Amino acid sequence: MGALSHIKVLDLSRILAGPWASQVLGDLGAEVIKVENPQGGDDTRQWGPPYMQDEHGHATEESAYFMCANRNKRSVCIDMRTAEGQDKLRELARDCDVLIENFKVGGAAKYGLDYTTLSELNPGLVYCSITGFGQDGPRAHKAGYDFMIQGMTGIMEITGEPEGMPQKVGVAFADVFTGLYGVIGIQAALAQRARTGKGQHIDMALFDCMLAAQANQNLNYLTTGKSPKRMGNAHTSIVPYQVFPVSDGHIVIACGNNRQFHNLARALEREDWITDPRFADNAARLAHRAEAVEQIVEVLSHWRKLDVLPVLEAAGVPSGPINTIAEALEDPQTLHRQMRIAPEGIPGVRTPIKFSDAQLQLLRAAPGLGEHDET
Repeated sequence: MGALSHIKVLDLSRILAGPWASQVLGDLGAEVIKVENPQGGDDTRQWGPPYMQDEHGHATEESAYFMCANRNKRSVCIDMRTAEGQDKLRELARDCDVLIENFKVGGAAKYGLDYTTLSELNPGLVYCSITGFGQDGPRAHKAGYDFMIQGMTGIMEITGEPEGMPQKVGVAFADVFTGLYGVIGIQAALAQRARTGKGQHIDMALFDCMLAAQANQNLNYLTTGKSPKRMGNAHTSIVPYQVFPVSDGHIVIACGNNRQFHNLARALEREDWITDPRFADNAARLAHRAEAVEQIVEVLSHWRKLDVLPVLEAAGVPSGPINTIAEALEDPQTLHRQMRIAPEGIPGVRTPIKFSDAQLQLLRAAPGLGEHDET
């Protein structure tokens, strides 16, 4: 049984942050009802190619993008612009534990679907709003998209090569993080409701979540007054902790302490590094980053990936290859952990949580548009 099998979720959201949150809740066992516009449904249904293929290998009308974020849901088509549609949604909300929406600020109120209205019908409702900038503040009414949020919150300024252009993260980082933080907020509100009997409104902003996710980089600025800059694949606070070239490609070495650096020195037959005052500890290596990296690069230039990685692993040096997505999904660890799933024959990657006394519910692929209108 799923840990949240007693929870019912009404999902009015679309695109990624909201659907990601409701998919996680669905994987945890919650019943999720996804409400879609009868004229085409969630925009991401058409965000392709690639599109899913049928049993004959022909492309369908369902995009891989939509399928990645809408597993374990029932789809119903309701036109919320009509009085009849609004009545249906209020009736559904009356019977749900959680509602997720990502209208612009004030958008749900136009349809009588705002928290104030629905909480009168269902005082126990946990109502999660997801917007670009939150429900208040000088940018509250501005639309927010993952790419622009990455730019505005500084993550692009610290991503990429020092002399190159700012770079976005390779996935919709702000959307995914906001969806996950939303799940945390929803579960906390449900836990509080178990004590008080009352639901509440959760105000989630992509902007807030992307700021919070920058962790040590925020504190680097708040501590020093100096804004972090792009460092490519190097670490702001640790050396060596970056990508290194070898004779046939690149590898990652991530020495988090002196013991691991000493292990690296011994593995590469450069024990002189251990006694070199420039590399005596992490502070010294930071002060002499260029010299340390240069010497490691020179030694590694004589090694191939498949030769050096086993040596480093045997020596206790955190290191690894730089895989493609294909290589990562075919990795023996991926397969052993059963990260790849195929509910109803549709490939996917599961929510990465393993319980000792509960089960993820990975039974249904993303639904067709309006597939459950009659249920």
